[in-house]
Amino acid sequence: MGRYTSPKCRLCRREGEKLFLKGDRCYTRSCPLTENASLPGERARRHRSRMSHYRLQLREKQKVRRIYGIGERQFRNYMEQAKRKKGITGDVLLGILEKRLDNIVYRCGFASSRAQARQLVVHGHFGRNGRSIDIPSTLLNEGDMIAVKKGRRDRVKDIVEANKERQIPNWMEKNLEAMECQVIAPPNVEEIGYAIATNLIVEFYSR
Repeated sequence: MGRYTSPKCRLCRREGEKLFLKGDRCYTRSCPLTENASLPGERARRHRSRMSHYRLQLREKQKVRRIYGIGERQFRNYMEQAKRKKGITGDVLLGILEKRLDNIVYRCGFASSRAQARQLVVHGHFGRNGRSIDIPSTLLNEGDMIAVKKGRRDRVKDIVEANKERQIPNWMEKNLEAMECQVIAPPNVEEIGYAIATNLIVEFYSR
């Protein structure tokens, strides 16, 4: 996917809510959303009134894409996977996204944001079940263990220390001292922490 290089706060302003794309900064007064920032662009006021059902679907889809940092083609592929699986399509989709390696690294507190988690993975700081892995989109399964490589711990210890208090989902188990995290159950979409209307996303791709 093409890497987004513009200000990340602009994406949050576009969706009108915090997407927590910049890690700790999103929890401070430096976040533009703290003071109800307006939509980006010179014509924001005029566009605000145009809220058709299609626009609602589009904005919800874009919001989820931006939360997880995924391109349109890859997101569409995930949707096709979700449609082929049993269960509620929207919940299955979120479950797939939550199982991505970069998301697991972020959820464990081994990175301050998903973007940082993706960078750390690409740079080869992590291993899965004892083997090196550097593909952020890898989907983890129940029982998989990820860990910071022993030779890389000094490079990420400050990041891990800064995020040690982050509450992790119940479907994961972390060993902070060993810098390990294991998936112990399927992802629970109720613990995602975002208000996502998955039905709108499913409708968008069903047109």
